[in-house]
Amino acid sequence: MKQDLSLDGMVHGLSAALAKIKPYLGLLFFVMLAGMYAFVILQINTLSAAPVDDSEVLTQTSASPSLHVDPNAAKQLQTLKDNSSNVQTLFEQNRDNPFHE
Repeated sequence: MKQDLSLDGMVHGLSAALAKIKPYLGLLFFVMLAGMYAFVILQINTLSAAPVDDSEVLTQTSASPSLHVDPNAAKQLQTLKDNSSNVQTLFEQNRDNPFHE
């Protein structure tokens, strides 16, 4: 028993299959979008619940530089602020709006 493998036979079979599926294309499109959306949501859920490796966290935090303020400079700024009302005004203005010119 030989089957017809010509291109015309395949095109005819494909057009017949599309004719049967055509009324359901909207539903198939919606199901496809819902499936993709569910896949994305599941991937987000999987990646957000991943366990955290403490050694990696320590490596990342130790790699970032920590800020260091000289205690003498901080003390000098504090005494300057306390002694001068003009400097106190500048400190207050800069605290309220640090980016003004």
